[in-house]
Amino acid sequence: MRITGGKVFDLTGFTERDVCTDGALLSAASGDGVTLDASGCYVIPGLVDVHFHGCVGEDFSDATPDGLQAMADYELSRGITYICPAGMTLPEDQLQRICENAAAHHAAATHGAELAGLHLEGPFLCQAKKGAQNGAFLHDPDLPMLRRLQKAAGGLVKLVTVAPEQPGAMEFIRGAVSDGITVSLGHTTADYDTACAAMEAGSNHCTHLFNAMPPFTHRAPGVIGAAADHPATRVELICDGIHIHPSVVRATFRLFGAERVVLVSDSLRATGMPDGQYPFGGQEIIVRGNRATLAHEPDTLAGSVTDLMGCVRQAVSFGIPLADAVRAATYNPACAIGIDSRAGTLDIGKEASVVLLNQEDLSIRTILFRGKVVEA
Repeated sequence: MRITGGKVFDLTGFTERDVCTDGALLSAASGDGVTLDASGCYVIPGLVDVHFHGCVGEDFSDATPDGLQAMADYELSRGITYICPAGMTLPEDQLQRICENAAAHHAAATHGAELAGLHLEGPFLCQAKKGAQNGAFLHDPDLPMLRRLQKAAGGLVKLVTVAPEQPGAMEFIRGAVSDGITVSLGHTTADYDTACAAMEAGSNHCTHLFNAMPPFTHRAPGVIGAAADHPATRVELICDGIHIHPSVVRATFRLFGAERVVLVSDSLRATGMPDGQYPFGGQEIIVRGNRATLAHEPDTLAGSVTDLMGCVRQAVSFGIPLADAVRAATYNPACAIGIDSRAGTLDIGKEASVVLLNQEDLSIRTILFRGKVVEA
């Protein structure tokens, strides 16, 4: 297929060139003679979400095969071609089931977005910044436990969140990194020095920056300041219009640069669903409009109900250049979970996962996944 007439994403901006596919891969020439007219469109890579919990009434932590398939199908329909869903703070036996379900899905999936990894957002967090996580199941950082879960997942654990001030955290970070897992700091009370020590031990990612961590102040810069001072560290940003003020979104892109921001949705099972009450990690949440809170703590945000493509549009509405928002939702997260050699850009040889967005409103015109048009 030859995609012609569109403005093509190239990491720093958009160029006018053709994009060709030959089967499942991007190529220098079309392999089948088919032409797709992309006039009036931006041509971007399929998105990569490395932090979301669910959608369409399903949650990754339920560990059900049908639920995970429904999530993968919905995400692909939104132009999100690679997913790394996040588990909650739960007992180890349930985390084991989550990992086993992910491994089984990965081995058998024939449609929907690719399950490119999984993110253990819990249980290695701190009580004071647990947010919407269930404090009854918090656990000190435990490398043998992580390795048991990784074995159950068949190697799919790509990201793990940890509060670095917890006992044993530094040893945990070094061990996880040596195992090829990206360690993210989050749900933490860590000060600047502790966060720096964690980054020097190998952590290079921050879970939903600003949320569930100390604020960035002029005498106590905390995790945010430490991340800014460590150029290898990427930072997640929930850009749903609820979690982060537009001014802070703009400031974060200026502080870290587009190459270090990772847009995530942190979306819940209520994404794509009507307002109402929904289960969440052993608790209940209330969804009204674009806002989800704990039922018993109505001032505590519980995640978002906006998918990653919606977050890209929201970032652009806040004044972030489209190319920067796209990079933060494609190449940067692909790097975070180690799939950048095959996804995240439109370079020849990478997988032909491509989204055409109408220029006037960034609505989706066409989705290709590994060279095949996704039926709406």
